[in-house]
Amino acid sequence: MISLILAESSLELVPSELKHHPSVISHARKLDKHPSEILLDNSWHFAAMKGIENEMKRGRPDLVHFSILEATTIPLYLQNKMKLYVHTLDDKVISFGKNVHIPKSYHRFAGVIEQLYQEKKITTKDDVLLEIDEKTFPELLDEINPSKVLGFSTKGANTTYEIIAKDIPDNSCIVIGGFQKGHFSDLIENKMTVICSVGNESFEGHVVVARMLYEYEKTIFM
Repeated sequence: MISLILAESSLELVPSELKHHPSVISHARKLDKHPSEILLDNSWHFAAMKGIENEMKRGRPDLVHFSILEATTIPLYLQNKMKLYVHTLDDKVISFGKNVHIPKSYHRFAGVIEQLYQEKKITTKDDVLLEIDEKTFPELLDEINPSKVLGFSTKGANTTYEIIAKDIPDNSCIVIGGFQKGHFSDLIENKMTVICSVGNESFEGHVVVARMLYEYEKTIFM
């Protein structure tokens, strides 16, 4: 089994310093929720987010949604050959159980994640589907204890998905950014065994997730 981490993901509730901004209050009223109970979303909160720390890495939960859908609707995950984790920029980790079906509608997805932030777990009668904990990236890696950590960044060595897939041992961990623009922090980069670049241009995370996992599936299913 391998692990996939969407690292420093752009997924968070509206921080306390922004909850009184008019754009946040207006959006929260439309959802009939308190401002601190809704996801920070650049589509709605652009004015409020101007100048905040790590602005370009925040407020894009839609991109995280895309990557999660790519990862949870493929044989690798459905046959329990991959564990999925979402590590957020503010050091929370969402763990996914077996065969979790994330809503394809972004509006419903946002509602599920907002519920998860409030309840900490989403369960069925017998299983934990989603769970969120306060956890740093190094702490998550210590928990997984992978044999190899492969990161994807334009700062890495140029290669191809096919070459990478052939050199992924069991119990490896693949790390892909869950943010819109920029690079991993030094803390994240320093934990990687190898950093790979798969092109001269920057691709959105969900594209890298889809292509990398497909090439890896070919090595174990075909």
